Amino acid sequence: MMSLYKGFKATSYSYQNQNLSLLLLQSLKSYHQHTLFRSVSAMGLIFGKIAVETPKYEVVKSTQDYEIRRYAPSVVAQVTYDPSLPQFKGNKDGGFMVLANYIGALGNPQNTKPEKIAMTAPVITKGTTGEKIAMTAPVVTKDSGHDGSGGEAKKMVTMQFILPSVYEKAEDAPKPVDERVEIKEEGEKKYGVVKFSGVATDGVVKEKVEKLKESLERDGYKVIGEFLLARYNPPWTIPMFRTNEVMIPVE
Repeated sequence: MMSLYKGFKATSYSYQNQNLSLLLLQSLKSYHQHTLFRSVSAMGLIFGKIAVETPKYEVVKSTQDYEIRRYAPSVVAQVTYDPSLPQFKGNKDGGFMVLANYIGALGNPQNTKPEKIAMTAPVITKGTTGEKIAMTAPVVTKDSGHDGSGGEAKKMVTMQFILPSVYEKAEDAPKPVDERVEIKEEGEKKYGVVKFSGVATDGVVKEKVEKLKESLERDGYKVIGEFLLARYNPPWTIPMFRTNEVMIPVE
């Protein structure tokens, strides 16, 4: 187990940011200090086991190319940020630590109760331009256009944690200490979804999005918004065992 620990200590930096890797090291250290059950649980995560709550949905249609899913309402914690700011150092996954601190994944929860909140899957990320979502508060950045004044609009990223289903309304969730974290309700939504394994690089995601959009439009579905990237596994999961999904909202 120790050799496996050392191997993932080295490779985790290749797939995610340093903050996520620190979370990995803390988690594996904890596993070494506890029971065999903990070790087995760690191995499950490494090999892609999803042992946390996931959102409820109904499969409306299933084809060779995609699924149409209807998702139940949910409550999310989200943060919107400019990865180019100094605190994020160009890291598009920089919002992860902000949300992890809110739920208490790394220590004392940064909410007013304070109350630890169970981690769920997936982590949702989406890209947008600065003029569409204000900096008041799920990981891919789309190519942003111009800001209307001849300059380039800022490329923003929104990351979301879906809160456990015990929180039925936004007011049920603990209030964040960090003002960048926003708690909001998501209504029932319908998405075209394609699942894939491996590392969700920008190039891979772009290819999946283009193919999914083409398939949806071919079959008569109207796309009504930007795509989301859903990632179900921690960064130390072996890439071939990871579960990723591209989701495009449809009417």
